[in-house]
Amino acid sequence: MSAKPIAVILASGGLDSCVAAAWARQEYELALFHADYGQRTLTRERAACRAQAAHYQVSHLLEVDLGFLGRLGGSSLTDRRLPVPQGREAPGLPSTYVPFRNALLLAAATAWAEVLRAAALVIGANILDNPGYPDCRPEFFQAFQEVMDLGTGPDTRLRLLTPLLHLDKAGIIRLGLELEAPLHLTWSCYQENLLACGRCSSCRLRLKGFAAAGVTDPIRYQPGGRQAWREEPGA
Repeated sequence: MSAKPIAVILASGGLDSCVAAAWARQEYELALFHADYGQRTLTRERAACRAQAAHYQVSHLLEVDLGFLGRLGGSSLTDRRLPVPQGREAPGLPSTYVPFRNALLLAAATAWAEVLRAAALVIGANILDNPGYPDCRPEFFQAFQEVMDLGTGPDTRLRLLTPLLHLDKAGIIRLGLELEAPLHLTWSCYQENLLACGRCSSCRLRLKGFAAAGVTDPIRYQPGGRQAWREEPGA
């Protein structure tokens, strides 16, 4: 049995949560928490999460059904009637924002962390890349720490950690490379499950980050997708 305390990682299968797991792995035994919330790319994200779990040889992997979020709609990630934005999103609340998602994910993961007697709950959120997401703000995570403190049992000592909060995508990639995170096992595309499109806002952000970090993105893209981000004004 590991002598390390357990950290529950909100593991989407994406780049940020993969690097957050690599960061946490330095001090904690990993427990990966993956949620189905009705997202378009659930199949591919789940496969990526499972591949990362195998890479890290985690002892605990929990996949939960929060599909009601998809049924509620209101986000282009879950509502097929809403187009996934191509490139940079307009100022204001992004169409890719899933209403109150992070609070619901953190609440479910907190329950599991309490059962596991975990010491930490880790989320790979970052505010620089997602300035319009209200549930990525430092104040939100500070408030949720208080919720965890008030709403868990008297013997629970659970810290909410946000190691990537003030890093941009290039900084996250550099940290991942330093920690030897399996970036080739990650998935960021908002709309495709086979080859990444390269055109959605998430793909473009990812590709720009790899370019800024001076390394090649190791995942596969549709023809022309790898260069699509360069079409942005000022790219």
